[in-house]
Amino acid sequence: MSARRPPDPMPDLMTVKEVADYLRLGERKIYDLVARRSIPVVKVTGKLLFPRAHIDLWLTAHLQQPEDVVLPQPRPPVISGSDDLLLEWAVRQSGCKLALLLDGSGVGLRRFAEGGAVACGLHLLDEASGRFNTPLVERSLAGVPYVLLHWARRETGLVLPQGNPQGIRGLADLLRPEVTFADRPPGTGAHLLVRALLRRDGLDPQALRPAEAAAVSETDVAAAILERRATAGFAVRAAANRFGLTFVPLAWEDFDLVLDRRAVFEPPLQALLHFTRTAAFAERARLFGGYDLTDLGAVRSNGA
Repeated sequence: MSARRPPDPMPDLMTVKEVADYLRLGERKIYDLVARRSIPVVKVTGKLLFPRAHIDLWLTAHLQQPEDVVLPQPRPPVISGSDDLLLEWAVRQSGCKLALLLDGSGVGLRRFAEGGAVACGLHLLDEASGRFNTPLVERSLAGVPYVLLHWARRETGLVLPQGNPQGIRGLADLLRPEVTFADRPPGTGAHLLVRALLRRDGLDPQALRPAEAAAVSETDVAAAILERRATAGFAVRAAANRFGLTFVPLAWEDFDLVLDRRAVFEPPLQALLHFTRTAAFAERARLFGGYDLTDLGAVRSNGA
């Protein structure tokens, strides 16, 4: 007689029966939680599926601590970090009541680590590994309870005046003596990425000729080009499209959200995350251009 086959591992997407068994609840209770929007769920062709990683986060968020445990102070309802046109639009449209304090990925991540925000948007390249966000987040947030969720892949490249009168076609053209560059502040994702791309092509980032003032946001990059304070910039396709500027694609980057794990299932963040599953959100991403939402909501890292 052959040995008994071991049970299959728990799938990444669980059915109603599987999640009921996993939580040791009845299936009727699962349907009740779904109806009250109290449990993470996705609907695929009318079928309810439950991402196991999100169920684990949901359980952690509902963990009851002993009475003598001193819980940390709640974080302010603020999203820090890098600006993103789709994120800013979704915050306004979702009614999540979260404020935006967007001053760059590096500054935002430090603010999150210090407890000054409930979420942080970032697109930080770890040049050594070639990966975005996860390595730097895991090093910066040791001991901090967080979850890193994927937001979108974004197409990035050169932003130029309409019609590209100077014939700029690639990174090497940024080093021409007549080209002034709408640079981003040090520590921002765009500042790091454009320099990594220059080094990849054997070009010296020190040879860039920055415009007088750094562009704090993607919109500032577009404004610098429109107002002729710079002849080139580096930003996402969506920013170029929004202002009718010429775009030369160079790379795709990962934009992720690091969230306070205790707050993931509180109403503000739930309102925002629920809105990302609507048709209106998908259509806005299509209209902006340069967004790939394939893995939106995927758990990239889970700390402390």
